[in-house]
Amino acid sequence: MSDIIQLLPDSVANQIAAGEVVQRPASAVKELMENSLDSGATRIQLIIKDAGKTLIQVIDNGKGMSETDARMSFERHATSKIRKAEDLFSIRTMGFRGEALASIAAIAQVEMKTRRNSDEVGVKIEIEGSEVKSQEACNCPEGTSICVKNLFYNIPARRNFLKTDSVELRHIIDEFQRVAIPNPEVSFSLYSNTTEVFNLTAGNLKQRLMSIFGSSYNTRLVPVEENTPIVNIKGFVIKPEFSKKTRGEQFFFLNKRFIRNAYLHHAVQSAFEQLIPSDSFASYFLLLDVDPKSIDINIHPTKTEVKFENEKAVYAFLRSTVKKSLGQFNISPSLDFDQEAHLYNMPLKPVDGIIRAPTIKVDPDFNPFKTDTAPSYKKNYSDSELSNRANWDKMYSRHADNQLEFEIKKDDTQQSVDPQWDEQLHESNKKSTYQLHNRYILSHIKTGFMVIDQQGAHERILYERIIDSLEKHKSATQQELFPKTIELSTADFALVKELEPEIKAMGFDISEFGKNTYVIHGIPADTADYDSAALLEGLIENYKQNLQELRSDKRENLARAMAFNMAVKSGKDLRQEEMNNIIDELFACKMPYSTPSGKPTITTFSLEDLDKRFKK
Repeated sequence: MSDIIQLLPDSVANQIAAGEVVQRPASAVKELMENSLDSGATRIQLIIKDAGKTLIQVIDNGKGMSETDARMSFERHATSKIRKAEDLFSIRTMGFRGEALASIAAIAQVEMKTRRNSDEVGVKIEIEGSEVKSQEACNCPEGTSICVKNLFYNIPARRNFLKTDSVELRHIIDEFQRVAIPNPEVSFSLYSNTTEVFNLTAGNLKQRLMSIFGSSYNTRLVPVEENTPIVNIKGFVIKPEFSKKTRGEQFFFLNKRFIRNAYLHHAVQSAFEQLIPSDSFASYFLLLDVDPKSIDINIHPTKTEVKFENEKAVYAFLRSTVKKSLGQFNISPSLDFDQEAHLYNMPLKPVDGIIRAPTIKVDPDFNPFKTDTAPSYKKNYSDSELSNRANWDKMYSRHADNQLEFEIKKDDTQQSVDPQWDEQLHESNKKSTYQLHNRYILSHIKTGFMVIDQQGAHERILYERIIDSLEKHKSATQQELFPKTIELSTADFALVKELEPEIKAMGFDISEFGKNTYVIHGIPADTADYDSAALLEGLIENYKQNLQELRSDKRENLARAMAFNMAVKSGKDLRQEEMNNIIDELFACKMPYSTPSGKPTITTFSLEDLDKRFKK
């Protein structure tokens, strides 16, 4: 019997390994941009077409490569970052495994142009499916330019699993931000289908955050900084009043590398305890710097998971640093008595060269119960003014007499109510609804009573109303008297642009107005009491939260998000008419017994259950 175990060809092995390194176009963007940072570039340009499916091009002004290095860079496990195993514990660069270019070249058509400052000409290499097609000298600027064309062209199954262009673009923007935020000294630009998405100039961290997320972040950011023997912490947290329902803007960077760590996230979240609602998440942009010997970053292909040598100490320092910043900038209560010390150390200003102690003056003749006599009209008013005032006084007195007569008649009517009507009124009061702790509605039924979750019930009512209007295309719009401008983050702007037809079908009248900005001309007719900008922002936040929890279509997801945003919240005091309307409209729904997310809206208690409890 012949042997059956064979050594796979390099091209096949590269394609298999590429599945771990390059999962989607955003993965290739991350690897190429990190290589540009490692080359010492101060300017990095990213150009994509069709959300990276057709083209991904990264251009930098780094130190470039020689002809030999350029050819070797496409070999697996070829790297300039480490020389021996011990170097894994002193890594400061973004990449070190030497797998990225080899994996990308195995599943795409790649063209590289690179030149060092000391070379007169550069080199151009074309690779397709791990096979070198050409290598020749070329004229190019200092640095490196890499074009990745037709990603996954030789793996059609992987290409078919890619999402829509808008979804893939959002992932690319996420990776772009994760590289750009911790490197504010480097200028970045991003172009998508010839449209400029980002143009970030070099500056400090705060300027970088404002360039990415909008100028409104200037007043939202709270600086955080602390240096300890174990970890150095700096960055910003967002003020508690701007907390969100989703985990969108939460960034940890360890030695300038984006990481995910639930344990450290809990440290920041606990620092915000009692400052934000329990179902909200704090937003932060925190850069941690530790000794590379105390961490292990070689445990995951994407390098986003890290092991710490002393994770508990990092947790404690992080929590106390964030808590200190919130207290120092008067976000949370503080017992720092030194803050008001200047009030007691202010020198007294001398008057005429003599310093006098402050005194309190008291009027001994003041009587708070003494009533002054009415002022004389003749002293203060002319004859015409007196005549007008007398006419107004007569009119007021006549109105007061009529009102008194009406009140007397009203009392007489109440005393002569028909006994039969009084009995019906008493029966009606027996069947009235009650509100419990401003959260639940209690109502009588024949077999006992029922308890209705006011927020969940209203969500169900609004959800079915929105779905019905979307199906019938009959959403009414209330035009704004003064249109409002709303500035969104780049990711949220791309999301609104994707959902624009559905958002307009719900009754919003919005239009693009410059970069990352929308103008709100109108809102759904039944939301006239809401702030239009807050309504649209809440809709997007709830949509993203639903996107993480459920795999529903855009229309259903938007309806759920809008219903949650508009529903009366727990804790709101409702009038009798409002409670009755909620009950009536709830039982007119197709599915009144559950919220759009599947939670119950109604529970009942029978008299038998109550009798059992009292007759034990």
